Amino acid sequence: MLRSLHIENIAVIERADIEFSPGLNVLTGETGAGKSIVIDSIQAVLGGRVSRELVRSGAEKAAVSAVFDGECAADWCRENEVDEEDELILQRRLGVDGKSSCRVNGQPVSAAQLRALGALLLDIHGQNDGRQLLDERQHLGYLDRFAGDEEELNAFRADYEAYCALKREREGLEMDESEKLRLEDSLRHRVAELTKAEIRVGEEAELIARRDLLRNSEKLTEFLNAAYAALYGSDEGAVSLCGDAEYAVGRAAAWCQELAPLSEQIRGAAMALQDAAEIIREKQGELDFSEEEYDALEERLSLLRRLEKKYMTDEEGLSALLEEAKRQLDELEYAGDRLEKLEKALHAARETCRRSAGALRKKRMEAGERLQTRIVEELRELCMPSVRFIADFSPVAGEDGFNATGSDSVRFLMSANAGEAMGPISRIASGGELSRIMLALKNVFAEKDDIPTQIFDEVDTGVSGLAAQRIGEKLAELSVRKQVLCVTHLPQIAAMADTQLRVEKSERQGRTFTKVVELDRQGRVEELSRLTGSGVITEALQQSAGEMLDRAAAYRQTLKTP
Repeated sequence: MLRSLHIENIAVIERADIEFSPGLNVLTGETGAGKSIVIDSIQAVLGGRVSRELVRSGAEKAAVSAVFDGECAADWCRENEVDEEDELILQRRLGVDGKSSCRVNGQPVSAAQLRALGALLLDIHGQNDGRQLLDERQHLGYLDRFAGDEEELNAFRADYEAYCALKREREGLEMDESEKLRLEDSLRHRVAELTKAEIRVGEEAELIARRDLLRNSEKLTEFLNAAYAALYGSDEGAVSLCGDAEYAVGRAAAWCQELAPLSEQIRGAAMALQDAAEIIREKQGELDFSEEEYDALEERLSLLRRLEKKYMTDEEGLSALLEEAKRQLDELEYAGDRLEKLEKALHAARETCRRSAGALRKKRMEAGERLQTRIVEELRELCMPSVRFIADFSPVAGEDGFNATGSDSVRFLMSANAGEAMGPISRIASGGELSRIMLALKNVFAEKDDIPTQIFDEVDTGVSGLAAQRIGEKLAELSVRKQVLCVTHLPQIAAMADTQLRVEKSERQGRTFTKVVELDRQGRVEELSRLTGSGVITEALQQSAGEMLDRAAAYRQTLKTP
């Protein structure tokens, strides 16, 4: 349930704090007072699209925060790592630069996360819902929502995706003979070229290192010869001198025992120098090369680089490309066998889809009959006594007999008056009838969902008199199960409210200001009189308004009585 709403610098609202109650909350006020701004603010704090134009003129930023009961969003909080509390505080800030930020219980979230949370908390019915009802492409979604056929729909979608995957595989294998021959030639050439090249990952780096070594072999040989000579090349070499030093220290140790360990140290140094000399000698041997070796290195590097440039990849990519070309070639060579197997698999998958689509269709048709009955009941209670309403089924066109949504095309048809033929809602329904059909759908669907709050923005469009009274009663009935917020201009609907809020607009120092005030009984009498009259509130109007409130209270009491 929505407990409260705080608005700062949204359009003509500089600051407003609104408290909502359980049951039916109604917003009234003069045209242009800012009732729609309250709804826009709620949509913004639920993650809806916002425009910088919402920021009040002269302000740098706008802010909206809403407080909800937290029970219905516990799973969302756990999934999004938001601290669970008894209440849920949603915040949205919007700057004049168009940037916005969102928070839930003080933790930053994205607008997408906020929208997902908002869908669990509140459902807003506005003019866009009426447009969706006129769009027959939306009718199947309405029916599925009423049918509660998620299990059957998900089973069909899984079968359909498997079928589509097989179709895509078949399309990949099907090609005309000339295209097949061309692709085979290309793949054979690629396989032959890369196989002959004997690509080995890491070879290019090894070749470059060897080539660089050979390029500088003359200077390298010179320095290695000098190093070897210094270590081992003559009686004056370091190894020989170490031997002399070891002998001399050994003789000296005969008179000074403290020098004895030095002999071992010098011997170790001599051995290390011998090892170094051996490494140098081996490296000298590696520099023994011919011009043919250098040319072979350059030729091999040139081949690798040409292939890398041709196929726009490195050694590892060339190896992978060879394996992929072999795989594709095998597929082409055995495409006939594979196609035959695919056709059998496709036939089986198609039959599976038709069976699961049939199960889905059965669930939908059963739900369609129930929906027809419920909508007609609702509309007759809304002063459409001769209405007829059906969910019209037709098969999906095409060879398969199904598409991504199943095997059914569904559209809602109606006849508003006795003797009239059934037809599309877009052609049959007037503005007032469309509002009542939408209200009937919302009322019926509300029995199926767990969304705790419903908002109706001017659901009274095109209705008056007894029809308006019935809409008010229907909203009151719905408010027994859910919290309902309604923007209205009709006194019959406003009188049914458990809580009535008046949106007032005023001017101060050349600026427009809007505030939202909760009305007591006398305030409601005056507001209902204004809604009923033509600008002059008479004693008779106030008396009539008081009677209207009493009748509405008595009606609401009957709804609460078991």
